Amino acid sequence: MRIALALLIPAVLVSSGCYRPLFDEKLPRHQYQSYDTARNGPTPAEEVDLFGNSQPALNERLSER
Repeated sequence: MRIALALLIPAVLVSSGCYRPLFDEKLPRHQYQSYDTARNGPTPAEEVDLFGNSQPALNERLSER
């Protein structure tokens, strides 16, 4: 009985997961975001591929303008 209870408690804690995101979407992604936005315009965080799935816009975010 004690062994089952000892295994059940960690299983419930691990399976519950996070209930909110770690970072807020309204906060800047890095310390230079306000400068980049003023100079180059907003950079999209996600893009849609040919099949309609959203994915991170890595090319836009990592390219030099």
